Amino acid sequence: MEPAAEAIDFGAVVSQITENVFQTMMGMEVRLVDTPFPPAGELITAVVSLAGTWKGAVLVECGLEGALLFTSRMLGVDLPASLNDDVRDALGELANMVGGNLKSVLPDGVGLSLPTVVWGQDYRMQICRAGKMSRWVFESDEVTFAVGLVEVTE
Repeated sequence: MEPAAEAIDFGAVVSQITENVFQTMMGMEVRLVDTPFPPAGELITAVVSLAGTWKGAVLVECGLEGALLFTSRMLGVDLPASLNDDVRDALGELANMVGGNLKSVLPDGVGLSLPTVVWGQDYRMQICRAGKMSRWVFESDEVTFAVGLVEVTE
C-alpha cells in the first residue's frame, strides 16, 4: 500500500532521487548543501507538473554553466558554446526524470506533464495555486543547482 502524500518525507525522497538521477545519467556525484540559491547571472529553470490525486510541480534550476555541463555529460558531447535546443532539452529531461521518479512514490493516479523550460535574468515564475514550496540545493565538484517541489492546494 502506498503512503499518503502527507506521510512522505519529500526532502529525503527528492535528495535520494536527485543523487541517483545525476549519478546514473551523468556520472556526477552530487550532495545536498546549505547554500543560497539562485546564483547571479542567467538562470534556467525546467518544470514538470504532476496532476491527479496529488498535484504539484518539480523544478530543476541552475545557472547557464550548469546547464551546459549537464548537456555535455548527458549527451556525451563537447560543452555547448551557448544555450541551444540541446541544452533546453537536456534540462527538461532532468526535470522529467526527477519528476517521474517522484511520481512512483506518490498515490496512484498522478500523471506527469511534458517539461517546460524558462531562462533569462531576473525572472519570476509562478505555479498557479501553489501551496508549499520547498527547494533543495545540491552541488558537485563543478556546479551548484537546485531542485524544487511545489505542492498545489485546491
